[in-house]
Order: sequence, then C-alpha cells, then structure tokens
Amino acid sequence: MPHRQASIEIGLNAVIVSVAGGMPQIVHVNDTDDRALDSLPFGPFDPIHHRTFEIGLRSWVENQTALRLGYVEQLYTFGDRGRHRLSGDEGPHVVSVGYLALTRQTPDSESMLARHNSAWRSWYDYFPWEDWRTGRPALLDKEILPSLDSWAQDPPGAGEAPKPLSRSERIRLAFGTGSTSWDEERALERYELLYEAGLVLEARRDGRPAAQARETLPFLGAAMHFDHRRVLATAITRLRGKLKYRPVIFELMPETFTLTELQNSVEAISGRHLHKQNFRRLVENADLVEPTGATSTATGGRPAALFRFRHQLMSERPAPGLRVGGR
Repeated sequence: MPHRQASIEIGLNAVIVSVAGGMPQIVHVNDTDDRALDSLPFGPFDPIHHRTFEIGLRSWVENQTALRLGYVEQLYTFGDRGRHRLSGDEGPHVVSVGYLALTRQTPDSESMLARHNSAWRSWYDYFPWEDWRTGRPALLDKEILPSLDSWAQDPPGAGEAPKPLSRSERIRLAFGTGSTSWDEERALERYELLYEAGLVLEARRDGRPAAQARETLPFLGAAMHFDHRRVLATAITRLRGKLKYRPVIFELMPETFTLTELQNSVEAISGRHLHKQNFRRLVENADLVEPTGATSTATGGRPAALFRFRHQLMSERPAPGLRVGGR
C-alpha cells in the first residue's frame, strides 16, 4: 500500500487588541458565507518572504488592516486534528500559531478593515460574563452557574479522561464561588469549562456529547468559527496577567493621556472597576508616567493634566505593570 504523505499548512492567527470608547476591541473577520459567525484574522506563513513568524504576522496585518502593531507575543500553537472541521477531515492539516498583538486604532483603519470584511468589536460580545465593571454580571447567576452546578452532578461520560479535581472544585476555582474570589486571569479556564459542559454553541457544532444532550443552549455570547473563541480567551488571560508586571497598557494608549483615560483603559482590559484614588496611588508609586505640562478639556469639565509614559524607565530597571486585583 503506498504511503500517504501528510500535508501540513502553517497559518498565523492574530488577536489584535485596541481600546476605544471604553471597550477592549478586537479585529474580527466576517465570513462572507456565514455572517452569523466571526473569525479572528488569519494569514499564511510564507517562509520564502518572511524570516520569522512575527515578521510574517506584522507584514500581513499591516497590509490587511493599515495598523502598525506595537507589542506582539506568541500565545500558543493550535494544532489539534480537525480544528477546522473540514468535511471528512481529509484536507491539509492546519497548524495555527496564535498571537496577541496590541495596537492603537487609526483614522484609516476602519475603511481598510472594511475592504477585508473586517471590523472592530468588543471582546465582551464574546465573553459577557467577564465584564465586572458595573457589578457582577447577571448572566452568571441566571444561566451559567445553575447550568454548571447541574452538570457537576452528572456522572462522567464514557471515555472522559479523569481530572485531578472534581467538576465542582474546578467550577469553584474558575468562577470564584463559595469562599473563592473571582480571578480575572482565569478567562480561559472559564471558557473551557463552559465548552466541556456543552453550554456554548461551539461544543454542539463540534459534536460534544454534553452539548448534544441539551435541548436548548443558553445564549452565552457570540460564537466564533473553529476554535477562535478559545484562542481569544487565551489572549484575554495572557493580557490580563501581563498587565500586572509589564507596562503593556501603554501600547494601547495615545502618546499623551489623562489619568482617567489610563484608568478607563486598565478597567476595560481587566474587567474590574478600580477605586480612583487607589489607582492614582498605584500609578504614582510605580513611577510609570510623567506630566507633560499640558492639559485636556476634552470632557468639557475642569482641565485635566496630560501625562505620558516614562520610556526611560525601560533602561533604568525592569519596568513594572499595574498590579490591579487578581491573585
């Protein structure tokens, strides 16, 4: 019997993040065949023209979006067989290298994105339970936790791999129930639990038994093509953690900004409301910003002092982040 040679393609998925209008926004791609589902931007890796994955990523992102990326970090390699749900799973095996990329929106980015069937969208449209800025999301107690508690009582399915912790313990840690507090850095764990419990549309589409057994599914945010919502959850977890020990938030800020604008951006990413005076004390103690001497009247109220990031901090010492809440 002739040996069938495996065919592998390498692609680059990007979670491109900005903050605008008080929301953490990502670039999403509209599927012209299925407008009900979004995808993350994707570009092929061309080893002839691009020496590294990151060079390839920056190249196609700039060509397709008119955005110049600032901070870029590789997230993970997503290579499970069947992740693109090809008919019969006989097509080339697609290995996708996921990236987190931070940028600032530009006046011409929206028109450029539109030409590539893309646009900005809040990441809380996909993960509404992650936004605690105005209080505990009602969706948690109305839909998510009752459904998860019911699932936790069910016996494990046939062939289900044993886990070190029980379902109830995993729910407690991920969702901060009982004596455990909410940890914004567990976004990926929360999504994976919802997928495993069959509560998201992706689980039903992928034929997961827990989802197939349910007559109806609650609406838990917008679904995405393939495993892209998992990739996005990975990026959210990574960025929320990175925020606390690296000054990455300034990749999302304009050159000058008020402390209120900085606080709003940190809150948008972390999904937490922060006490104004505590936040300002945190910024001052970290010595991250310096006054420009100018003021802004953009809000229509009293003039607010404008600040900028202290770039020389990077050469003085390892630059810290903003340790807001969390573990």
